[in-house]
Amino acid sequence: MQKQTTSWYSPSLKKEMPIATYGHFGTAILLIPTAGADYQEYERFRIIDLLSPFINEGRIKVYSIDSINKESWLNKEMEPAHKAIRHNDFNSYVYNEVIPFIRTTTSNDTLITTCGASLGAFHAMNLFLKRPDIINGVISMSGVYDLTEYTSGFWDDQVYFNSPMHYVPNLNDEFYLNKIKASHHIHLYTGSGAYEAPDANRKFSQVLWDKGIWHDFKVWGPDMKHDWPTWEAMLPHIIRERF
Repeated sequence: MQKQTTSWYSPSLKKEMPIATYGHFGTAILLIPTAGADYQEYERFRIIDLLSPFINEGRIKVYSIDSINKESWLNKEMEPAHKAIRHNDFNSYVYNEVIPFIRTTTSNDTLITTCGASLGAFHAMNLFLKRPDIINGVISMSGVYDLTEYTSGFWDDQVYFNSPMHYVPNLNDEFYLNKIKASHHIHLYTGSGAYEAPDANRKFSQVLWDKGIWHDFKVWGPDMKHDWPTWEAMLPHIIRERF
């Protein structure tokens, strides 16, 4: 399996940001780390090894980036308004830097799917829903899609516009809504074991259905807790069965 690592100084984030690429061609899967982890997290936790058959056969090409959650919602020393600004900086980095990088290393016709677990699942879903004109789908595992779960009571317009549970019900722009509805890859998965939030996922699934957004929603059993063995099972299953 071919692996390449590169980095550049991000104008959006004002820091060097690395990215790992696995494979030659196929649907582009953009991995968003959990919590405060880095671009090598999915490799450390065997996800890349488990995806290697799909990578080697050219079904998917995988990209993995750093998170900056420690500089936003997970930073207890930071002013909440500044956390929201930093969150938007991360969105800008993905939209204006990472997506063009993927395009230049694949093609303009390559489908791009964001993917993440836990806090990465939230980011993956939010990034897709806000820009379905440049991102074609999403795989979200064990996420919570109400940003106020992370904001410690802080609320402003930027929280609203980055909280899918809040903005999707009011999403009426036909351009973006039709782009979302056109996706064949909206995959919403969760376990129902320890530290999972199946009810929160059911509520968000209903929000999507209420807007006429088709999606693949699955709640796995009580043996599936909020941890890597669950995601090690989920992601290869989704790729094998849906891509």
